[in-house]
Amino acid sequence: MKSFKFGIPVIVFLVLTFFATHEALSLSRAEIDARVNATVKQFRSDVGEADELMKKAKGVLVLPKVMKAGLVIGGEYGEGALKINGKTVSYYSSTAASIGLQIGAQTKAVILLFMTDKALSQFRDSDGWEVGVDTSVAIASLGAGESLDSNTLKEPVIGFIFGNKGLMYNLTLEGTKITKIDK
Repeated sequence: MKSFKFGIPVIVFLVLTFFATHEALSLSRAEIDARVNATVKQFRSDVGEADELMKKAKGVLVLPKVMKAGLVIGGEYGEGALKINGKTVSYYSSTAASIGLQIGAQTKAVILLFMTDKALSQFRDSDGWEVGVDTSVAIASLGAGESLDSNTLKEPVIGFIFGNKGLMYNLTLEGTKITKIDK
């Protein structure tokens, strides 16, 4: 039982350290913009319909580097930018917490396409927008013919999640909170 008592403070320390240091890890506008541009370039390379989708979208939120770490209790944090008509209009952070069997760390990139004015307005007018509470996000995946599911393309918010090897599948953004930040 002693090892379990020792483990709880270590877990609490790791999680608190992760969330406390996110301020210190904050990026400048230039750093965020450079990462956003690189992620959009990857999106265009990996997804054949990317240019067409981005032209149709009322807004595009790009979170180029969302870091997740966990040891039973986990958390994730990332910063990015909202682009409208190809121009950055504001900056956002993404946070989430989880409890369960997990250990380690990973990074991912997230792109959210707001396909309707209503979806974009709800996002921009919120004081912390939570996926699964404020709206649902249709996570896109490529079919056998390397094209997107036509049902997904009809949704008001379409999400793409990328890992080191490109577009990732079977992931969720449920519980992720996205908040506007000053830069």
